[in-house]
Amino acid sequence: MTGTLMTIESAAKTTGLMLSGGLDSGILLGHLLGQGRRVQPFFIRAGLVWEEGEFRATEQYCHAWASPELAPIVVFEIPANDLYGAHWSTTGRDVPDASSADEAVFLPGRNALLTIKPLLWCAARGIEELALGVLGTNPFPDATPAFFESYAAAVGAASGRHVRIVRPFAHLDKRQVMQLGRAMPLRWTFCCIAPVDGRHCGRCNKCAERRAAFRLIDAEDPTEYAYDS
Repeated sequence: MTGTLMTIESAAKTTGLMLSGGLDSGILLGHLLGQGRRVQPFFIRAGLVWEEGEFRATEQYCHAWASPELAPIVVFEIPANDLYGAHWSTTGRDVPDASSADEAVFLPGRNALLTIKPLLWCAARGIEELALGVLGTNPFPDATPAFFESYAAAVGAASGRHVRIVRPFAHLDKRQVMQLGRAMPLRWTFCCIAPVDGRHCGRCNKCAERRAAFRLIDAEDPTEYAYDS
């Protein structure tokens, strides 16, 4: 599945998936497998401080599924250090804390960087769609339907083959997505932007969001946090 050769039938049944290690993309993985899709996950290394924790979690999460329809993770290197410079995402200093607004974690052009290589990879192998676990409540300008449609069209024009960017959760809120994932191995997901020795810190913006997500469905949070709050 990960090589350059893929049958027409296999490609037609395969969905590429941006798998970050977080709750939303992890639940989307289970959702796609439940629909009988073959899933080709992609992980992007951009040189950001939380990526090693994300990648270990992504490997563990995929292993927990143990599905023959889940292809090995394809990892792409897209360094962003030269783009973001001495930013909290590359230095780990002054990371937005639990009291910060969502806008504090915005990384300009993040979705454009994350999807460019997976789109081209899928186009070269005849895979017709790339899925993202983006919710309709995402407030950022690179998470709108207009952005994804125009960006996919531009990459398709460059590659000669169009790959759709799909957002199966665009009509759902966080509570609904968490309900879908209630029985999934969510303990192996990772949402922290200031990890401590590979663990969730418990104090950053994303850890606060993670705690709130489990509360939305009155579920026990299985996460081991370095700090209680």
